[in-house]
Amino acid sequence: MTTAAFAGSRGRLLFERNLMVYRRSWMVIFSGVFEPLFYLFSMGIGLGHFVGKVPLPGGRLVDYASFVAPALLASAAMNGAVYDAVLSTPIEPADVAVGETAWALFRGFLYAISFMAVAGALGLIESAWGLLALPGAVVIGFAFAGVGVAATTFMRTWQDFELIGLVQLPMFLFSATFFPITTYPSAIQWVVRLSPLYHAVQLLRALNLGTVGWAQLVNVGYLLVLGACGLFVAQRRIGKLLLK
Repeated sequence: MTTAAFAGSRGRLLFERNLMVYRRSWMVIFSGVFEPLFYLFSMGIGLGHFVGKVPLPGGRLVDYASFVAPALLASAAMNGAVYDAVLSTPIEPADVAVGETAWALFRGFLYAISFMAVAGALGLIESAWGLLALPGAVVIGFAFAGVGVAATTFMRTWQDFELIGLVQLPMFLFSATFFPITTYPSAIQWVVRLSPLYHAVQLLRALNLGTVGWAQLVNVGYLLVLGACGLFVAQRRIGKLLLK
């Protein structure tokens, strides 16, 4: 058996361990999907009643709720992929990195499919391309799961986890989530384009609205590279932590 296959098989055990732990507290898993839904009903539908239509780059006008929904789906995938497991484990660093990333990815998938079901019921999926939003959300979950696992290896105490929220909140508010990026000055637009959530939002928004182009390959590539780099850093860091 190859090293990668061995790590994957033992990482699966850690994934199953998390599944067993949360089996009786499933509401903890699904609680994170409610926040994007609250934003959808309050901002997308409530505020959208006064905002009206939002212009897309090609001049097409869409309802504000349809504009915001894909961004909130991306946020749901991000929230679900936030890593919150313990690092104390008797298995190898590669197993920890693979297993915990898989678990975070699974949570992100659950958040995304729950949100997408509600958005679909409200008629906010405007294109057949929108069916690909779910696998797109999995890519987003992988990116944030990898980064999340890597980030937590640098946390010294549980209070340091507040730093994750400190990064997530401005990313959520300023990644063209609630308004087009063109509302920013040109210099700020380049900063926003560096945000991983911006690429996640652009990917799902293009799929949902049927405006898919070559730029979405850049979005997917950015997210995959980000997740892979996070997983690599997590594996190395966990190895060092377990040797201490």
